[in-house]
Amino acid sequence: MIGDKRYFVLHAPRQTGKTSTLLALRDLLNSGGVGEFRCVYVNVEAAQAVREDVRRAMQVILGELASRARSAGDEFLYDAWPDILETFGDGALAEALTRWCENTAAPVVLLIDEIDTLIGDTLIAVLRQLRARYDRRPESFPQSVVLCGVRDVRDYRIHSNLERMVIAGGSAFNVKARSLRLGDFSRDEVSDLLAQHTQETGQAFSPR
Repeated sequence: MIGDKRYFVLHAPRQTGKTSTLLALRDLLNSGGVGEFRCVYVNVEAAQAVREDVRRAMQVILGELASRARSAGDEFLYDAWPDILETFGDGALAEALTRWCENTAAPVVLLIDEIDTLIGDTLIAVLRQLRARYDRRPESFPQSVVLCGVRDVRDYRIHSNLERMVIAGGSAFNVKARSLRLGDFSRDEVSDLLAQHTQETGQAFSPR
């Protein structure tokens, strides 16, 4: 789906390996083994603290995204995002992503973790900005975006204080191609993981 320029959702209960899966995907895409990509992972949970203050949420999200990109060797957002926030305010995320993609040689893939920790108008703002510039990918917007959380975005019922109504997540982000559920580990997969742990640490597990 990433090669086909799709946006999609990855969801599963907590502590089932979602973040580990995203980080492994990031490393694979950045390795060059499956093509040339600039893949950045960002966790947006810190923006939950500002609740429905959209501008402050954009500040938190852009700061975290810029820091993650800088750690991956890409300085552009780190230098650019404060001015973009000052000029574009609540809509700064979309403009920052556009400028970043236009200044990056490889197609950008964005992995957004803990998306469903965002609240109300903040969540709506993020989803709508991703939807609004979807048609500009990959030259001027991320080629692919993965939203990761506990629930499928189409199940969201988002209470907007600004619009004084409940908005369905599926309508705010109707550009996703698929929703993927990270399945629970099978018995064989658990056995393999325990065997790997024993091999690496020497700690054995008694069968039950």
